[in-house]
Amino acid sequence: MSAPSDVSDQRPPQIVEHFFRHETGRLHGALIRILGVHNLPLAEDIAQEAMLRALRSWSMGGIPPNPSAWITQVAMNLARDNLRRHRMASGKEQAIITHHEQTIAPPAAFPAHADHGIQDDALRLMFVCCHPSIAPDAQVILALKVLSGFGSAEIARAFLSTEAAIEKQLTRAKARIHDAKIGFEIPEGENLAPRVNGVLAALYLLFNEGHSATSGDHLLRDDLCREAVRLLSLLLAHPVGRTPRAHALMALMLLTAARFPSRLDDQGALLLLHDQNRSKWDRTMIEQGLMHLVLAAEGTDLSEFHLQAGIAAIHCTASDFASTDWARILRHYDALQRIRPSPIVELNRAVAVAHLHGPEAGLDALAHIADRRKIESYHLYHATQGELHWRLGNAHEAAICFRRALALAQVGPEQAYLTRRLQRTAENSTLSA
Repeated sequence: MSAPSDVSDQRPPQIVEHFFRHETGRLHGALIRILGVHNLPLAEDIAQEAMLRALRSWSMGGIPPNPSAWITQVAMNLARDNLRRHRMASGKEQAIITHHEQTIAPPAAFPAHADHGIQDDALRLMFVCCHPSIAPDAQVILALKVLSGFGSAEIARAFLSTEAAIEKQLTRAKARIHDAKIGFEIPEGENLAPRVNGVLAALYLLFNEGHSATSGDHLLRDDLCREAVRLLSLLLAHPVGRTPRAHALMALMLLTAARFPSRLDDQGALLLLHDQNRSKWDRTMIEQGLMHLVLAAEGTDLSEFHLQAGIAAIHCTASDFASTDWARILRHYDALQRIRPSPIVELNRAVAVAHLHGPEAGLDALAHIADRRKIESYHLYHATQGELHWRLGNAHEAAICFRRALALAQVGPEQAYLTRRLQRTAENSTLSA
């Protein structure tokens, strides 16, 4: 993962968006520690208002030396004013001041764990979102919304769902928190364990959005990937979170992130796996990922993270694209489809089938995806069809598929790649005419 860009080179709207994405979890966690989890909507409103004030102020007066501290101070002042207006607890004003002083400190000032408790506000809030009283999917949706500032459209794409359905689940989850009077306090020991898998699922989707953004100008969003790795590192430092499944997820993240430097060329154009320069892969990160994969092998648990990390390891340990063990990858996808069936798994399995048995077999696998309706709006489904038709010499069919994919893609580099593929198929069709 590359180092974050210097915010001094960015305009106020870009910086506000950066801090909204990067600081949302910490800011929401800090606010809810003061306001109480039953005031989750209020904490979201206060964080949003702080960001809007930052945009207005910085556009007129310039960017402050410490934007994070500036936004935090504004948010805490708003929270204090709200408590005063509603007379929630007169004795809390000093707590707000004390907490405010702690919160504006750099993130490194917070210990990873103390007395087996979770001290990081973002991770604490993630455990609140993953309360056993909330439905599993709703846990993840709520965590992505509250912790990462994801919009309903982004979450819907991650779940192959609709914005309306996601909004309904969010509303029900927040109502459940309110009605069940779920507190911000985190249980200890065995009572914490039932929440771990929900936290891992949310971290997985957080990393996925950073690895392959669903919208915007950038395919990679390092800030989201870094935050997912940071939170997972804190979880692994806690005795309850140190599970084979958590190690498997860390292996997947590291083995995937190790290949980030080669996903785009020097001009920012998307490079597929067979075109990537493997010498740019981060070998230290690959070694760390493989170490976590070894730790994940303890016990008998075989999760989707184990299988996906295994696939990533096969790619990372192949000396070149031609030596990729596609037969082994296909076996992994077959196992993944058995324990965690989804149209996305079937799509990726079809790619492995095509590499192993040819493009016709790949197209046949795509045609037999169980729930194609869910994946018809996914641009990579049509892009994969286009690539396979292209390999068969069907330029006309490839162009139709690439055109559909381009209409659905919402990320700049992917749109540019599909445009180039579409132009190439058009040129080929003209030459063949």
